[in-house]
Amino acid sequence: MREILGRRLQRLRDRFKSPRAARRSTAAAAAVPSLLDGALTCATLWRWPVLPGVGRAGADSTRCACPDPDCVVPGAHPFDPGLLAASADARMVAWWWTRRPTAPVLLATGGAAPCAVSLSAGAAARAVVRLDAQGMRLGPIVATPTRWSLLVAPYSLERLGELLYAKDHVPSSLRFHGEGGYLLLPPSTASGGGQVRWEREPAAGRDGLWLPEVEAVVDALVEASSGAPGGGSRLAY
Repeated sequence: MREILGRRLQRLRDRFKSPRAARRSTAAAAAVPSLLDGALTCATLWRWPVLPGVGRAGADSTRCACPDPDCVVPGAHPFDPGLLAASADARMVAWWWTRRPTAPVLLATGGAAPCAVSLSAGAAARAVVRLDAQGMRLGPIVATPTRWSLLVAPYSLERLGELLYAKDHVPSSLRFHGEGGYLLLPPSTASGGGQVRWEREPAAGRDGLWLPEVEAVVDALVEASSGAPGGGSRLAY
């Protein structure tokens, strides 16, 4: 299956190449296979709706390309196109990234797409060890230098609200990426620097990609975040 997918991705790349693309700088050209392939894999293999993030601007690429000079997640959020434009159509995805080869890859969470729960990297690592020891089957995990995000099955805001209402305390450092949200995916660059990577890569079984329910993991994540130094409150991606 992966060989078939690889041939399809190569055909799409070849189709969208242009003389202008061939004249890009060496650094930008090197980014094409990585980010374009990452976006196309998500869209074609997993059927996840993705879209390009706003990216960086400026001579040193340190500021966000959006109009907000105080952007708290520089480069790592939707802007143009907006979140509602997210698509799993391979032609649309290829069109976006051949024109913006360094754009981060964003997953539009919720609906039929995976949701996620994110927390500080140290707390998440401890929670994963605990869940593994309990025999919990986990799904994909996205990692940045500061935060990990555990992908879970889609949930509604109402269902999440009922789940959290029953808790005595939910640390503010926990972030829930549900319907109407988004998540930065590999191989993007994190807003605070460093690479976004798979701590655990998506793996499909006979029934497709398996994801745990949010109820199965939230207790361990709440406990780990509550015990994190400083409350695990750093929210930067």
